[in-house]
Amino acid sequence: MSTAPHHPLLPLAAAPGHGSRSAEHPLPGVVELADVALLLRPADDVAVATRQVPAGTTVRLPDGTAVTTTSTLPRGHKLAVRPVTAGAEVRKYGQSIGRAKRDVAPGDHVHTHNLGFADPGAEASDDGAQEHEFGTARTTLPEPATRRTFRGYRRSDGRWGTRNYVGILTSVNCSASTARMIADQFRGPVLDAYPHVDGVVALTHDTGCGLVPTSEGAQVTLRTLRGYASHANMAGLLVVGLGCEMLPVTSVLGGLELREDLPVRTLTIQDTGGIRATVRAGVAAITEMLPGIDALRRAEAPASELVLGLNCGGSDGFSGITANPALGHASDLLVAQGGTSILAETPEVFGAEHLLLRRAVSEEVGQRLLDRIDWWQGYAAAGGGTLDNNPSPGNKAGGLTTILEKSLGAVAKAGTADLVAVHEYAEPVTERGMTFMDTPGYDPVSVTGIVAGGANVVVFTTGRGSVLGCKPSPSIKVATNSDTYRRMREDMDLDAGRIVEDGLSVEDVGDELFEKILAVASGEQTVSEELDLGADEFVPWQLGAVT
Repeated sequence: MSTAPHHPLLPLAAAPGHGSRSAEHPLPGVVELADVALLLRPADDVAVATRQVPAGTTVRLPDGTAVTTTSTLPRGHKLAVRPVTAGAEVRKYGQSIGRAKRDVAPGDHVHTHNLGFADPGAEASDDGAQEHEFGTARTTLPEPATRRTFRGYRRSDGRWGTRNYVGILTSVNCSASTARMIADQFRGPVLDAYPHVDGVVALTHDTGCGLVPTSEGAQVTLRTLRGYASHANMAGLLVVGLGCEMLPVTSVLGGLELREDLPVRTLTIQDTGGIRATVRAGVAAITEMLPGIDALRRAEAPASELVLGLNCGGSDGFSGITANPALGHASDLLVAQGGTSILAETPEVFGAEHLLLRRAVSEEVGQRLLDRIDWWQGYAAAGGGTLDNNPSPGNKAGGLTTILEKSLGAVAKAGTADLVAVHEYAEPVTERGMTFMDTPGYDPVSVTGIVAGGANVVVFTTGRGSVLGCKPSPSIKVATNSDTYRRMREDMDLDAGRIVEDGLSVEDVGDELFEKILAVASGEQTVSEELDLGADEFVPWQLGAVT
């Protein structure tokens, strides 16, 4: 299998066999750096601990000098390997992750107490305007040795689905309970007679009324609902409304070019005669659809028909070292096959956007990303916050300190491929290649937008242990460290921690993840599907005033 170009943020190497399994054993008085931490770039100011390092441990650096830890260093946290004066930038991945709040000595634990956010920005021109590089780091991915395929469901509009779901969408929160009651009638053994139907899922939300239909918030909600209604993984559709809402059923489907092979029914509670009557009518409508949907069969499809959603949550100090770059490699492999990937979470590329701008296919594409970041800065300021109010407490416990550090690790999910398009939330993604979608960093909202945009498979990386499904698309969960994988084995699909713990390369795990993507696209169940997750995680982004 072809290997993509080396990503500028990926670790040059990982030391085999010195991960968390060794944490049970006491350290000798003097240890080699490779035995306890990873120095990702020779000129970095910090190394990342691969196990807990007690205070007073003497660590010999690659140049033969030694530092002594001044406090106990938790796994995933940062060890200073050279002095940094107060106000100076601290470097990891060869990039700035903030500025020292006070003098940092070799051997110090570098974290929130002595490292703070500082946006390095772009170089300023003489008139004070920022100068950005557009398209200066574009690359040509290696031609794949073989053309890969998966087994999916061909739809009448030429797209391919990876699942066969009957979706129940609601135009308003007032019909949410009714939709769930209808879906509940198809739980248990009811669908045993229809083995080629993946399920009946009610995708409900908390809005739909009190919104001005032309407002930004209403348009985002509509765009999301319409993206799910037309999704390639939907094999049948029922839309349920109340009857008096601001966003009625007619607005959800009106003007939407739905596939010829998609059976669609609509119901309004007020016109149908109330909740009980609507539940009976909904069950009857779906029961009528099931034989035709069950008659559909998988066929061989080119991997280029996959649309891969890239997301991370509950990140830790290993996210940017293991799972995210491995996913970036898998994304590159898919893009090289002619497929599509979607990076998202705008607040979590803030501070690392320069790396994406350098890969933009045009200044226009790059400027669209900058425009969305500018919007977010205004949005955060209007709410009394700033975009550097991140990472979360869980991220910090896992070793991440600033949004710059978190973002540098997050963009690794996008591999090395060119950035071909930037979309607003839940917009249809029609381009081939690596794209970006403007979403919040909140995982359910972000993934909802990605799926609405057309992702028929999602890979979700996590260090702390997030659990997320996203019907109608399968969600592959990848642990960034082996401890989390072992502790939450029944919730994880793949262990990327082996990059640190067993010395596997990023490419090794990325290749394995790519094979997992093809297998899941072909019908292999993910652990979130085994647990029937993914309905409650449908959370459209809510914007604007509610009256």
